[in-house]
Amino acid sequence: MKKINLACLIEDDPVHAFLSTKYLKMSGMIENILVLSNGQEAYEKLEALLFSGSELPELILLDLNMPVWDGWQFLNEFLKLPIEKKITIYILSSSINQEDHKKAMEYNRVRNFIVKPITLETLVPILESI
Repeated sequence: MKKINLACLIEDDPVHAFLSTKYLKMSGMIENILVLSNGQEAYEKLEALLFSGSELPELILLDLNMPVWDGWQFLNEFLKLPIEKKITIYILSSSINQEDHKKAMEYNRVRNFIVKPITLETLVPILESI
């Protein structure tokens, strides 16, 4: 079983961030987790990692509804960065709006849309597929 060295969770809700982090750790498939609370903070951190030559995450779990920059703003800016590494992005949102699901799949780096709350049973197959 291949372990993911770095996963990034972009989530403003502390309860969902706590639960998602707990399940990522419980999976036994993640070495390190970077938790960021809004899209702008995440963009700036990942941009800094990229341009400093530091390791970028292999997986991003991205909430849509956040303050400062929402998930859409993050995606629009993040996907402009000159990243050569394969980064798998999953939308992790409480939205059940089919338009959000459809819009998410228009981004070629978004693998799928997961409705919160995430469970260990949902997460493990995702991690195994990366």
